[in-house]
Amino acid sequence: MEALDIGRIIFGLVVLVGGGELLVRGASGLAARWGLSPLVVGLTVVAVGTSAPEFAVTVGAVLRDESDLAVGNVVGSNIANVLLVLGLAAIVLPLAVKRQLVRFDVPVMIVLSIVFLVCAFDGVISTTDGLLLLALWLIHTASTIVLSLRETSPSDEGSDAAPTPKVLACLLLLVAGIALLVVGANQLVTGAVNIATSLGVNGLVIGLTVVAVGTSLPELVTSLVAAIRGERDIAIGNVVGSCIANIGLVLAVPAFFASGGIRVAPAAISLDIPLMVAAALAVLPIVFTGFAVQRWEGTLFVALYVAYTAYLVLNATAHETLTGFSQTMVFLVLPLVVLTVVATVLYDLHRRTVPTERAEGSTSAPEQQS
Repeated sequence: MEALDIGRIIFGLVVLVGGGELLVRGASGLAARWGLSPLVVGLTVVAVGTSAPEFAVTVGAVLRDESDLAVGNVVGSNIANVLLVLGLAAIVLPLAVKRQLVRFDVPVMIVLSIVFLVCAFDGVISTTDGLLLLALWLIHTASTIVLSLRETSPSDEGSDAAPTPKVLACLLLLVAGIALLVVGANQLVTGAVNIATSLGVNGLVIGLTVVAVGTSLPELVTSLVAAIRGERDIAIGNVVGSCIANIGLVLAVPAFFASGGIRVAPAAISLDIPLMVAAALAVLPIVFTGFAVQRWEGTLFVALYVAYTAYLVLNATAHETLTGFSQTMVFLVLPLVVLTVVATVLYDLHRRTVPTERAEGSTSAPEQQS
């Protein structure tokens, strides 16, 4: 059985790579044909497409009354999207960030994460909570498309018009890419969950680690392929848009038909969901500094994700090094990370203000001479 599961994992990885390539090709083509920016396509079409595996896993878990797996999948996927996917994509190619992302999309991701945490305080995501989260996602999606269309000039729309066959070709690539991503993620997750279950790992940990990483592989492959192809807007828009879709769509819709709502474990409320909020908050100062995610920042994100995963594994296995590891992270590593981020933000602010002051001084000098 383990040999079969390992084969599923390998097969899933191969299919995922092919699906990511097709999805990026189709999405970038549609961005050009329809007059939408690649960032908007990444935030909407690509984000929803790469969130399809999360949606399938969450719905299946809710129908089987496995709420821990459903919640762990969404929370773990969002943490993986920010720390692992965004981090690896930035290591491949530093990601330039559009101002819209900083001023609108990242704040929406943060607000949705906080609303999710507040909704989970009573231990359940109810139908009302699902309606609220879904409404926020729909508002963000509609606003993103409207803002993009307003920024597109009439001349641009005319020049970008394309014959129907070309548009259909892009749509076929998009659909085929999404289908391959779903199939690949399903095979990989099935194999990985079978192996983890045979090792005695509980549902929440499986959802936060194995399933979360498995269902985040479409985002990972898509963002890496986009970064390699130079489609930076799709790479980062995919991550932010997928995090928004995971909360406002993937988790919200199953809450409508879950009997008694989707139960949230106390461990998720006390640790994992707050960490998801912290990961979302960490994106804002990173992208604010120079409106880019640099390689060293991506490396920092990946290192934090590895540390988080190590903690989950040590905690699940009640390993003897858990206490020392936790103390090191809380009292040494995390304070250093916070200091690094704060110092980087302050330095960038100083670097921006100094040229402004010099420019004002140079313009006032001739006036004084006259």
